[in-house]
Amino acid sequence: MAVRNDRQDSMLSVSEVLELLDAVVAESDTSEPATTVGTALPADDAAALEGRIRNVRASMARWRRRGQELSALFSSAHELAELRDTDTLLDRLVERAHDLLGTDVTYLSEFHEGRDELRVRSTSGAIDSSFRRLRVPPGMGLASKVVHTRLPQWTSTYQQNDDIPHEPGIDAAVAAEGLVSLLGVPLIAGDRVLGVLFAANRSGHTFTPDEVALLSAFANHAAVVLQTTSLLEQARLAAHEADRARAVLADNVTAMERASAVHEDLTAVVLKGGSAEGVADTLSGALNRPVTILDRDWEPIADARAGARGLAAADGLSGRVREAIAESRPSGRCVFVDGGAPEPEVVVAVVAGDVFLGAVLVGHGELELGAVEQRTIERTAQIAALVAVQQDAVAEAEDRVRGELVSDILRGDVLQRPDLVRRARARDVRLDELRSVVVVAVPAEARRTVSVALRRAGSGALVGERDGVLTVLSPRPEPNDVAHEVWATARRAAETPVLAVAGPPAPAAAALGESFEAARRCAQLLQSWQAPDGAVDAQAYEPYLAVFGSRPRDLSRFIDSVIGPVLRWDEERGTDLFATLSAFAESQASPTRTARALHVHINTVTQRLERITALLGEGWREPEPLFRISLATRMRSLIRRHAMDGPADTR
Repeated sequence: MAVRNDRQDSMLSVSEVLELLDAVVAESDTSEPATTVGTALPADDAAALEGRIRNVRASMARWRRRGQELSALFSSAHELAELRDTDTLLDRLVERAHDLLGTDVTYLSEFHEGRDELRVRSTSGAIDSSFRRLRVPPGMGLASKVVHTRLPQWTSTYQQNDDIPHEPGIDAAVAAEGLVSLLGVPLIAGDRVLGVLFAANRSGHTFTPDEVALLSAFANHAAVVLQTTSLLEQARLAAHEADRARAVLADNVTAMERASAVHEDLTAVVLKGGSAEGVADTLSGALNRPVTILDRDWEPIADARAGARGLAAADGLSGRVREAIAESRPSGRCVFVDGGAPEPEVVVAVVAGDVFLGAVLVGHGELELGAVEQRTIERTAQIAALVAVQQDAVAEAEDRVRGELVSDILRGDVLQRPDLVRRARARDVRLDELRSVVVVAVPAEARRTVSVALRRAGSGALVGERDGVLTVLSPRPEPNDVAHEVWATARRAAETPVLAVAGPPAPAAAALGESFEAARRCAQLLQSWQAPDGAVDAQAYEPYLAVFGSRPRDLSRFIDSVIGPVLRWDEERGTDLFATLSAFAESQASPTRTARALHVHINTVTQRLERITALLGEGWREPEPLFRISLATRMRSLIRRHAMDGPADTR
């Protein structure tokens, strides 16, 4: 075979042609083709031939490189199909990109959408340890620019590029690694950017389109890895949640069946006229735990598998248990108790509306108290409330009869006396032995609760209403002692301010009505002074009752008409002339004693008295006006003392 040269009619031998082909396929890095064929040709032809050989060799080099890239991409795709370890696969992708691109450092930063930051996850070629832990804050660095534009971004001079948002921490890490030129391409899956794949050099470098395309291909594979990992994790979590839901459903079905059986048993207890003991036994059997039921006085009335005293300690309930019951009262829901056995694990208050009827205490056991079990305990408390209400209904019917008897006794109808004696004796009360009357002032919403508590506590006494006023008739001869016991009982039951007023002792049953009127008038007077809490003796307030009766308006009008100008002066100017006026009246109109009582100079008292004279007039020191002023200041001081400290205990 020979090649003819048309211009010189020279021929190339077969060996020369083979040499040309060897030069074309040679993988030499020399700039000139290694051939001597050109010596047999003219200079121009030899140069053209050598140029053509170089072009062919460059094309073949590109194809060989493209083959390597495709081989690396095929290997990555094969590994994607057998995804096992995300971190290992990402490291391989970064290493392959690093080898093919020939850059100094290649790394992958993962984007965290919730915190809007990127964190380096895999590196190849990095030296500085801080670079491997690099975090890119929102909106900073070349990475954030890639994320926001969703396009490849590159720079040949990172530190000098002002188009990139610089951040001291990022710049320090890049400088420590010695990076100068960077190329970043986004990892995109659907409409989300999962991260950025970077190729970087420690010298200036202009990245070619082929390099951008190759790095983008690896970035696409890395995006598939992250997206697949996310989907697999979601699938794993979904499967786990499904398994957990099935287990919970099975447990709930079992618990619901158990709860349904308990509800049927509890209903049967009520229909059979059962008691708290039956309710406790039913719940204890269902939960396999000890159960104690308390009444409204915190005393155990039923125990199931809970020992002699039950879950209430011998010295009473602990503060933790009481707090838990109090927390349960508004909602009627279960409240767990901090602590261990022998105290209960969970309690629930037994309530009917706003009325506290007791509590259900459930001890510790092996069965977990889930939502269904807690609802079962709460339903048991409701059944216990129903049983208590049924029992109270019977007692209330009797109490209503007792209340009517109280009203009739206080009315004092002589013609009804034989009937009153008979009705009182039927209720174990001796009419002729009743000697004390106590009027109880309590908010209307708590009156029923207080009435029930007093009826339960009052042995040999009658509790009822007269003219809308709760009244206690007792055979005990000391009304003041009765008033204090009544107040303590009512205060515990109602947990609200209560005023108990003891009327004068009644020498006979016929005088009970008169004692009631004195106590009722005193209660109205004290309430007008804002003194609704405490136990008092009506006899201690007889002077005020004699002057003002029971009309609150009379008292206010009297004080205002006598010393109103002084009170208004103090209110408008923030002074306390009233204290000087009150001390002057208490000191028998002596300025010297007044100054001593107030711990001020007598000249100061004199100046204040001159101001009071200007307000009340010249004759206010005369005996009769001064008497009225003294009475008004005493009443005013008493009202203020009640408002700040509550009513005085006059026992």
